Amino acid sequence: MKIITLCGSTKFKKEFEDANRKLTLQGNMVLSVGLFGHADNIELTTETKEMLDKLHIEKIKCSDEIFVINVGGYIGESTMNEINYAKSIDRVVNYLEVNK
Repeated sequence: MKIITLCGSTKFKKEFEDANRKLTLQGNMVLSVGLFGHADNIELTTETKEMLDKLHIEKIKCSDEIFVINVGGYIGESTMNEINYAKSIDRVVNYLEVNK
């Protein structure tokens, strides 16, 4: 069993749910986001956003790898920071869509 953290824009709620289901059914422990601010149109304060970003970094620390939800190749600034962090601590990085 691997521990995999999902990373990506919270506008991709369906893709997060699909990846979570698929990776779970493969026997992995999947860590995801706690809420979908963009998809569910939830306004977050700067303080809350910073807290959620720190929490997600802690999830990455606990993981064997991350799985990036990069629909259409989209990777935002926060997700790029998570990818760079994961690489800096030698975590495997996999992507929903492979860059062409």
